[in-house]
Amino acid sequence: MRKLTLALFFAVYICSVAVHSRIRQKRTWIIDSFNIEEENPGPFPYLLGTIELDRKYLVNFRLHGSGVDKEPKEVLKINQRNGQIWVHKKVDYETFQLLQLTFEATNVSSDKVDTRLGVEVKILDINDHAPVFSPPHYQATMNESSAQGQVVETMNATDGDDSQTPNGTFSFNIISVTPKTDNVEFFLEPTGASITEIFFRGCLDYEKANTYTIVVEAKDHGDKVQLSSTSTVTMNITDKNNHLPEITGQTGPGRVKERESGVEVLRVQVADKDSPGSQAWKAKYTIHGDKEKYFQIETDPKTNEGVITVLKAMDYEEQTSRNVSLSVANEVPYFSCEITGRPAKRLWDVKTFNEGPGKSLPGFPKLYPVTIAVEDVNDPPEFVPPVRKVGIMENTKLGTHLCTLEAKDPDKTFASKFHFTKGEDVDNWITVDPETGEVFTAKVLDRESPLLKNSSYSVILYVVDNGEPPMTGTGTLIIQVGDLNDNLPILEVNTLGMCLLDKATMTNITAVDLDLPPYSSPFTYELLGDVKGKWNIDPTRGTTVHLVKEKTVYSGVHELQIKVSDNQGLSLTQNLSVTVCDCTSTPNCHLRRSSGAQVGSTAVSIMIFTFLLLLAIILMAFLISCKHEKKMIMTDDEPGWHLLESNIETLGTDCKVPAKITQVESIQTLKAKPNLISTHDGISKQEVIQQNHQQDYYDSTFQKEQLLKRSLQRNSTRRSYRSCHSSMDQVKRNYSIYSVDEFQLRQNLLTQIDQNLFQLQAPGEELGDYEPHCYAYEGESMIDPQLDAISLPENDFNPNVLTNLEWQFNKLASICRPDLKS
Repeated sequence: MRKLTLALFFAVYICSVAVHSRIRQKRTWIIDSFNIEEENPGPFPYLLGTIELDRKYLVNFRLHGSGVDKEPKEVLKINQRNGQIWVHKKVDYETFQLLQLTFEATNVSSDKVDTRLGVEVKILDINDHAPVFSPPHYQATMNESSAQGQVVETMNATDGDDSQTPNGTFSFNIISVTPKTDNVEFFLEPTGASITEIFFRGCLDYEKANTYTIVVEAKDHGDKVQLSSTSTVTMNITDKNNHLPEITGQTGPGRVKERESGVEVLRVQVADKDSPGSQAWKAKYTIHGDKEKYFQIETDPKTNEGVITVLKAMDYEEQTSRNVSLSVANEVPYFSCEITGRPAKRLWDVKTFNEGPGKSLPGFPKLYPVTIAVEDVNDPPEFVPPVRKVGIMENTKLGTHLCTLEAKDPDKTFASKFHFTKGEDVDNWITVDPETGEVFTAKVLDRESPLLKNSSYSVILYVVDNGEPPMTGTGTLIIQVGDLNDNLPILEVNTLGMCLLDKATMTNITAVDLDLPPYSSPFTYELLGDVKGKWNIDPTRGTTVHLVKEKTVYSGVHELQIKVSDNQGLSLTQNLSVTVCDCTSTPNCHLRRSSGAQVGSTAVSIMIFTFLLLLAIILMAFLISCKHEKKMIMTDDEPGWHLLESNIETLGTDCKVPAKITQVESIQTLKAKPNLISTHDGISKQEVIQQNHQQDYYDSTFQKEQLLKRSLQRNSTRRSYRSCHSSMDQVKRNYSIYSVDEFQLRQNLLTQIDQNLFQLQAPGEELGDYEPHCYAYEGESMIDPQLDAISLPENDFNPNVLTNLEWQFNKLASICRPDLKS
């Protein structure tokens, strides 16, 4: 033992020298190494080992580094006297795999470091971590048409133990598959130490299983104990078209009335085993044998039925039924997968088919025959021809026969009795015999009518049969009106302006004729009157010619007469007003003349406007002066609590009704001479009163009549004014007869009322003075000396306060007189 100690000492010495000889090296040797098993349960503390040094003097032992004064702290401690190392708590391998320490031996007497050694403590890993999947749960989606051998999902797992030991290595395994079906099998293929992939072999079938739940286990290879964990893969299958649709029947009438379109005639039912609502289930229909495109078929999105509707109306007389064929497919291509063998440890033997362009399953699509019956109904009659043209000269006499309408009925089973009538005849040119269809003119036709287009007038005609229900056919009659020379040529303008020059000047004149050639242009122009040496036309024939003014013509307005004849010699003499002026001051003589006329009309308009404005101002002033002033009663919450003395009555006076002079005189006369009626110049006063009343009415009526006359003069013609004047005279005569009787009755009533009022007025016997009347006398009042006199303060109330309450009196007034609120 002694020899071992000395050898150890020399080895330590040599290493110590080496430490100082090497540069930037923390330690050069390790005196010893110890092992600690992670997660050792104790009991603590327990002895790890002892460091011994052979010295003849006393030394103290110290430890520094990981596990003592560095993380993980306070795991290890050393006995200063004997060098024993003790473990005080657990250490986790996944956190610390190695603890590096420094051992020092210090001389007790000199307190100098005698020896410095390195110590390593290895943490021994144990199998305390199971493999963990990341993520813990997987979701995968596969199409039903996916081929075998495709990756379903890639899975990943990790183990916290040392990957260099069996504790940190693991393997994958499929624990279970739910549900278990015979058409598919899942297997794993590792792609690394911690990654594996899931594959399938066989054929997926949505109808057998639309979801698979696969449980995969990851298990480590620990010596003493093996730890594991599981993860779940949920694989959802998307349904694809592996079942063909099949037409199972039809519903609906299967018939349509002729000339009917846009109606549903048939529904076709289909069966499909694919998932309802998916593209593999949705049907797509096609019609075969319908070259004329009479029908269309659409898919009902709720029931997946094929709905056949009529696009174009059919005719029973052409064909009584239509035969077509239907086929059905799905919105996505069809595929199939069939298992033929199941060899071990490799992909199975399968037979597949995928529909594509130019590639279809033999025997498909299947055709389903459909017959649509056409029902006969009453067809409308037809004009023969539908558009008929007739010619007639204008100005032909009324009632001229134009043509006889003809119609036919395309029906073979219905009656063919027709009734003709007009549809649209804008100017009522024709009449139609409803039974025979004969067409006659209803007025004298005019080719120059604005209703004609290219000398043609169109009339819409109807023909109605007597079927059930009655049907109506429509036709067009085009009346082509021939032209006659029934219009005279007229000048386009009747006023011209020309410049005053020292030489002859010219301007253009043009005539128009509503007739067509040869009854219109070219025209022949001729000046009438004394125009020699002053005016002439060059040339005299044409549509537009030159009016030549000689230099001898003076300035001013010249009225010329010009005769214009059409190509057939029909002529019209017209006036042409030519204004000649000095163009140096006025470029356009015609504009100067028009400007003067415009100024005159403007002045008249200003005068009329001024008069109307003045009348409106007077009327507004009259309305304002007659307006009643409305005073609003204002409110006040505090009335003031004042009372007005009411013992201010005085003697009253009798009211007298003022009588009119004529009424009083009439009353007095009746009293004196009841049977006498005073006269003046042979006319009674009553007649005078009646005449005065009538005269007032006549004056008022005459003023209104004069105002109406002035209005009519500005806005109407003389003929309408004479009619209104005659009406006013008739009104005046009617009122004159009525007013005498009415005035006589009114005057008699007023006379009786005034007479009664006059008799009530008794002169000298008005409201007189009356002596006081004593009723119940109760004696003198007694005074009790025991009662104190009630002293009333000075009353400083001013009665005038109540006269200016205004809005403060509203509350009391609203209670006493609710009608004042308005």
